[in-house]
Amino acid sequence: MSLTDEAEAIPRKTMVLFFLIDTSGSMVGDKIGAINSAIEEVIPDLRDLSASNADAQIKVAALEFASGVRWITANGPVDLEQFRWNYLDASGVTDLGDACKSLHEKLSTKAFMREATGSFAPAIFLLSDGEPTDDYEGGLSLLKQNNWFKQAIKVAVAIGEDANKTVLEQFTGTAEAVLEVHNRAMLKKMIKFVSVRASEVASKSVHIGDLRDADSGTKQQDLNNQLGEIREEGANANADEEW
Repeated sequence: MSLTDEAEAIPRKTMVLFFLIDTSGSMVGDKIGAINSAIEEVIPDLRDLSASNADAQIKVAALEFASGVRWITANGPVDLEQFRWNYLDASGVTDLGDACKSLHEKLSTKAFMREATGSFAPAIFLLSDGEPTDDYEGGLSLLKQNNWFKQAIKVAVAIGEDANKTVLEQFTGTAEAVLEVHNRAMLKKMIKFVSVRASEVASKSVHIGDLRDADSGTKQQDLNNQLGEIREEGANANADEEW
């Protein structure tokens, strides 16, 4: 066996990209349509990124929340080669608190973080256009106690004027990681930009030890710096193209 073969035989850790998607009634039409098409279009880019990544295999997990929550990837994170996006519909209210509780349950080595080869801290991407209608504070408080969540890279997109950006900032822990979008074209661009950049940053090994080493804050700031590029573009987007 050559040195190259030995290197290729070393199992890679897994990095899970979580999509948390608001599918409440206010998302009907262009908003949910843009999310559906953007996620479908970004999957090939994520496949290429995972295939070329020497440190980590990237997998996807997705949850939709409205009147209750549903894991689209109910059996666990899915390898990008097998992942196919099925379009979502929108209806109901905005149970963000329940989504936080369910995410807390899955962020466990007994659930979605049980890879035998080990896992990098995940990247979590929240998309919402409104105000939580349940006890989001209780759910978020529970989630914030989760060690995987503490280590995760987190980004949120506020879709439209009605999105509660304060709540999204509480979720991410910093205003720098909350992006605002006001039209379909920009929403699609942000989803694709953030999905790829967050996956790149989160799956990069710093070679200093295991998950609990304090590299997550550095990774989050690295991503925040990159988000300035897409934030400026969004701020300059044509206001006449709002929802």
